[in-house]
Amino acid sequence: MIDKSVQRVERLLRKPSVLFGAGLVLLAVVAALLVLAFPLYKGLLSSPFWFPILVMAVMLVVILSATAICILAERKVAGFMQDRYGPNRVGFWGLLQPAADGLKFLLKEDIIPRNVDRPLFLLAPCLALIVSLIGFAIIPWAGDVRWPWMAPGTAVSTQVASLDIGVLYFLAVGALSVYGVVLAGYASNNKYSFFGGMRATAQMISYELPLGLALVCVLLSAGTLRLEEIVAQQARTGVWYVFIQPLPFLLVLVSSFAETNRAPFDLPEAEQELVGGYHTEYSAMKFAMFFLAEYAHMVTGSAVMIALFFGGWHFWGLPGVENTAWWAMLIKLAVYLTKIALFIGLFMVVRWTLPRFRFDQLMRLAWQALVPVGVAVVAGMALLTAIGWQRTWWATLAVNSLALVGMLWTAARSHRPVTGRQEDLPPVEVGAA
Repeated sequence: MIDKSVQRVERLLRKPSVLFGAGLVLLAVVAALLVLAFPLYKGLLSSPFWFPILVMAVMLVVILSATAICILAERKVAGFMQDRYGPNRVGFWGLLQPAADGLKFLLKEDIIPRNVDRPLFLLAPCLALIVSLIGFAIIPWAGDVRWPWMAPGTAVSTQVASLDIGVLYFLAVGALSVYGVVLAGYASNNKYSFFGGMRATAQMISYELPLGLALVCVLLSAGTLRLEEIVAQQARTGVWYVFIQPLPFLLVLVSSFAETNRAPFDLPEAEQELVGGYHTEYSAMKFAMFFLAEYAHMVTGSAVMIALFFGGWHFWGLPGVENTAWWAMLIKLAVYLTKIALFIGLFMVVRWTLPRFRFDQLMRLAWQALVPVGVAVVAGMALLTAIGWQRTWWATLAVNSLALVGMLWTAARSHRPVTGRQEDLPPVEVGAA
């Protein structure tokens, strides 16, 4: 009898009409509540203090919801890249798979090994998740907005915190993310977890350098650390910084893969070598918190890259800086979220396309390739800044091109064989018995 009831419920959930009907009912209920409660929050929307707080609450819900959507998208993309079916059993097209995963983590037995450092063991996943959720405070989601009932010449910002050191805040928060991984590896009292934590530390230190060098190039062109000003400059000129600083963008993109521990840079959790790395001993919701932190870090990192290199909320032909109407704000927000979705799709495609690096290859890429290129571009941009050409598009492109040509010339003159074999291994004797 129970099996028949379960099958009946499953058939009901597979019907698209039921799913779409439930979505429409939910939207109608939310819209009705917003309309009825409008007199209560009308003043909050026009308050320079309370409106950013409302934006923070809404975007926090959006990011946490996006992590669940990313889990489903990750599985769908993996199925597509590997020419197989993705999740399609729970709900219509498998759309309820994130809910099933969440229930699974909530209902699983929470096991804490006997000899762990219990306070640090419990702190690590919480720290990883919290740090990944505080970086979005500096994101200029949709510029300024002026509501119809506000006085002329006044507006409120959709940015939670407008900081003079906005980019430095992002770097500081990003550097803190390694502490959760390191504490998880140390507190687990497991050699595989400890190795994963040490790998994460070395990886973070190494790839912070090219990330910082690439950001310095953009900051020299922009002349400010405020993300909203950088976005406004790109919106006014119509030229995104990715077009005049393509090499720093590639450095930031590669470093972002390493910062988020995404393949092919997921050495801290390499299951073929370290079982599960730093989260080997974790289960239930503590295990889930590490994955939520990874996806939240992807969303925040993508949002910062978009603000620095892809114009933030700007897109040609759509409302610009001067348009502060509420409908223009919604269009800008939709543009920003669409760009973030495209970047997350890129993260997923790369994960299921490229194989994982070996750890010595990971370190060699950072110290012998990315760091020298970053230093070269920074030196060129410093020279342009000294003569006042830091915002001249052909000059910045020339610096990028010279650095790229120098890198290719150095690689062409290198006599190191192109091989995946470690250099410290003995040579292979071909034809030996």
